[in-house]
Amino acid sequence: MNDYGVTGASTEVQVVLRVPVEQVWAGITAVDRYGEWSPECYYGAWLADNRLVAGARFEARNRFADGFETYVTCVVTVADELTRFGWDVYGDEDEPFAHWEYDLRPEGSQTLVHQTFAHGPGESGLRVGVRNDPTRAAHVIQGRLDQLAGNMRRTLTAMEAALLPA
Repeated sequence: MNDYGVTGASTEVQVVLRVPVEQVWAGITAVDRYGEWSPECYYGAWLADNRLVAGARFEARNRFADGFETYVTCVVTVADELTRFGWDVYGDEDEPFAHWEYDLRPEGSQTLVHQTFAHGPGESGLRVGVRNDPTRAAHVIQGRLDQLAGNMRRTLTAMEAALLPA
């Protein structure tokens, strides 16, 4: 099956947050708070007590501008305290359709956050959209990647504002 370049399509952002790495770590691992910050993810909850280890799972719910909603299960792939946190996203099949990851670098009382997103081989809304209009595949993929990068920046900015001392 031709995926028109969806698998492996990725984007990334780098943002310096005016918050120490310990607080940023607490924020990025608080999946139950993503709904406060993200333009798309409105709900997150851990599915077990072993939250910060590879293999831990959480659920997330996303709502898009057109009203479409997704319910996904995420599996932690890396949880190196104060350094890296990442997860794969699964829909109804055994292959992940996305991977998200944060890489943190302390810079004094601030933190450089490098966030990445990559499409996986699993079934996703983007893959469906590209199949429905293969003549515009490159445009559709780039549009979604640009949207995701913007959402990443907005999420990190909102997280920073919530974590800054009053």
